Amino acid sequence: MLLALDYDETYTRDPIFWDMVIELAKKRGHTFICATMRHEHEGQEIIQDLQHKVEKIIFTGRKAKFAFVNEAGYYPSIWIDDMPHFLFQGG
Repeated sequence: MLLALDYDETYTRDPIFWDMVIELAKKRGHTFICATMRHEHEGQEIIQDLQHKVEKIIFTGRKAKFAFVNEAGYYPSIWIDDMPHFLFQGG
């Protein structure tokens, strides 16, 4: 199973919790990516926090996440996002 995790106000609300969830998912054979609407040049802390925990960090540059992530070749089974409307609309 591929899970897409938002960063701002999702991962950042409880990083210790999400680190535990990511680790458990990996142990069970699942994969996490991070999908954020930030531009890559705004993402230094995301890279620092998640680069060794998730398979890929995808910066959409304020574009809708669903299509952008799919175009990057990832097809999450589950999306975890505090603002799910941004899956289908840009910011």
